[in-house]
Amino acid sequence: MMTINAETLVCATIGYPNRASRSPVMHNAGLRHLGLPYVYLAFEPRDEDLEDAFRGMRALGIRFFSVTKPHKQAAMAFLDRIDPVAKAIGAVNTVLNDGGTLTGYNSDWIGAADAIQEAAPLSGKKVLLLGAGGAGRAVAYGCRERGARVYIYNRTRDRAEELAREFGLAGAGGPEDLAREKDWDVIVNATSVGMAGAGSEGGSPAPEGLLRRSAGGRPGVVLDAVIFPRETALLKAAKAAGHTAVPGVRMTLLQALFQFRLYTGKEPPAEVMWRALQEAL
Repeated sequence: MMTINAETLVCATIGYPNRASRSPVMHNAGLRHLGLPYVYLAFEPRDEDLEDAFRGMRALGIRFFSVTKPHKQAAMAFLDRIDPVAKAIGAVNTVLNDGGTLTGYNSDWIGAADAIQEAAPLSGKKVLLLGAGGAGRAVAYGCRERGARVYIYNRTRDRAEELAREFGLAGAGGPEDLAREKDWDVIVNATSVGMAGAGSEGGSPAPEGLLRRSAGGRPGVVLDAVIFPRETALLKAAKAAGHTAVPGVRMTLLQALFQFRLYTGKEPPAEVMWRALQEAL
């Protein structure tokens, strides 16, 4: 049982809206298992309150923030230091408070790359990345760092081409280019298509036929960063086509393990946190 007293350190996820977050359940399960003096909460600062949230972090000695939508880029303006990787990605999802000094990190790229590599190595593989927003930037960085050839596709072609130039990716295009792709090893959806509440639940970002054209006809890996529902239309179609389907919740866990190590200095109980996350969905 977790004991809360005057020495308990506060951690939290911040975003808006954020009351549906499963992060507190997952992190608190790990903290309880190890008997660590932390409690993990959820806060909902709006855009106009974000600066005050970080002032409060300093003033109250809050140890850690996990930053989620829509604050991952705006948060960077209120930090003292930004890790070089987070700076390259252009977004933070992790803020550590060390004696009033706030440092921003990005663990999304680790979660995505590790989730894929649980199924297959990324080195030398052809990755089709759908979406050039904040999540897409993190996935592009992670896959490139693990040695993959990344082709990015976005509804707005210019945005995909800009990111491809910035990160030195293998190629870029719009929806019509994606529809012409002939082979791939990995597909990653980093868009909101298929997400519950986004107006596209039941839809898939992959054009009809793409899942039948994996490299050499071999089974590939399909990761959908969407968390709700756990099994999206894209993942259902991937399974039906014989591919390995990786749900977004796996990415959620693996990026959280990095965060847990950072703010506690301890090795996280991964299986305990994974069970808690699944039970909360």
